[in-house]
Amino acid sequence: MKITKIQLIYLSALSMLGFIATDMYLPAFKLIEQDFATGPEQVALSLTVFLVGMGLGQLLWGLASDRYGHRNTLFAGLAIFSVASVGLAWSQEVWQLLSLRLLQAVGVCAPAVIWQSMVIDKFDKRTSQQIFATIMPLVALSPALAPQLGVLLTEIWGWHSIFVVLAITGVLLAVITLSMEDRSRSDKQRSSVSADLNSLIRSREYLGNVMMYAVASAAFFAYLTGMPEIMSQLGYSAKDIGLSFIPQTVAFMLGGYIGKKLVAKLGDEAVLRQLLGLETVAILLVFVACQWQLSSVWPILAPFCLLAIANGALYPIVVNRALSSAPHCSATAAGLQNSLQVSVSSLASAIVAGFAVVAQSAVGYVILGCLVLMWLGYLIATPALTRELTLPDNSRVVSDE
Repeated sequence: MKITKIQLIYLSALSMLGFIATDMYLPAFKLIEQDFATGPEQVALSLTVFLVGMGLGQLLWGLASDRYGHRNTLFAGLAIFSVASVGLAWSQEVWQLLSLRLLQAVGVCAPAVIWQSMVIDKFDKRTSQQIFATIMPLVALSPALAPQLGVLLTEIWGWHSIFVVLAITGVLLAVITLSMEDRSRSDKQRSSVSADLNSLIRSREYLGNVMMYAVASAAFFAYLTGMPEIMSQLGYSAKDIGLSFIPQTVAFMLGGYIGKKLVAKLGDEAVLRQLLGLETVAILLVFVACQWQLSSVWPILAPFCLLAIANGALYPIVVNRALSSAPHCSATAAGLQNSLQVSVSSLASAIVAGFAVVAQSAVGYVILGCLVLMWLGYLIATPALTRELTLPDNSRVVSDE
């Protein structure tokens, strides 16, 4: 079954909503601080609260979607998101900002999870791979475009308009969702929560691919956390730091496009091995550069762009392989996958932030650790390869005979 342009736009909007909601209000931090007569720490805490909500809510929405159907669960999440966004537009106290941002994050977890499950349930594995490869590079644009849109809205109508626009977006998506045909499982097809989670934990294909996705993302977040401090220590301006994120965004999108074409031609397994090789080369180059006293950021930035290309192509492959291995509970699988990805990425970011004084060295060692775990994930996801590596030589001869 082929996907229509309308379906693609709808799924893309669902996938991008969480990232847009995360970043659109960042340029308004100072204005919010002034209006609330508070310090920068409290306003910045609203971002932390949002990320915590994103990490905790996704598994719960996945479990709910597998039990009550995509349409009803997705509508409920979008409704919560929209109501919270309206509340944020009219908030006047810091406690309102923090509590409503948490509620907004919990609501937006529903589309973040369910769009992936909808792709798995509606399309065959080959088509779903192409859909993921089309949508995920677009998601990479969200952190770059959302703040610019926030600046525009703030200059024209004030910071409150940011949350009004988010509320309108949520309502429109909720209305479209109600017009969908629901394909929820029957009572006979449903299994218990414990059975679904147990099947995922016992699946080497699922765990291995989720592990690759999580640590590849963690390497990305470790770099994003440490790079501003590294560039500051090298004497770069705030403007230069902002511009430095453009090449990696372009590289990520380019990787998604190249990966989509290669998978269609060679198959995902062959391309995945090549991407792991590229990840290895890129991370080793970044690690070596991080051990030297640098006068320019390019020895780190250039190989990281290679890593961004690899990640852009790798994400759709491992996500599709992970979720396709669990069609009986695809939403639960997506929720658990996304929760683990956020948790591992946050841990990597926290480690780098904790060693910000030596950010350059910290980034190098954290992403090197991610590389080791990435290959471990591949071995877990590929039982045949693991058996081949551990099989004694004489056993291989007997087996071949």
